[in-house]
Amino acid sequence: MSMKCELTGKSFLNGNNVSHAKNKTKRRFLPNLQFVKFASEKLGKSIQLKVATSSIRTVEKKGGIDNFLLTTPNSKLPTTAKKIKKLILLKS
Repeated sequence: MSMKCELTGKSFLNGNNVSHAKNKTKRRFLPNLQFVKFASEKLGKSIQLKVATSSIRTVEKKGGIDNFLLTTPNSKLPTTAKKIKKLILLKS
């Protein structure tokens, strides 16, 4: 499975390790991904996703996974989140 958030699409960034002597070597900055179960009120079940911790805070701020997906435009969601959003819209 890739190192990519299933809600926001956040993935790794490229950069350099820079030593005291200014030597540069390539490195990757990985997102802090966690497996989390979100309780969906409209679907009546919990959904397990691999998400970044920043995404968890955003979901809590928006008032749950249902409100987060419904208020986020489809252009900003990855495919797994779009499928869940479609299920929520069908249940509404």
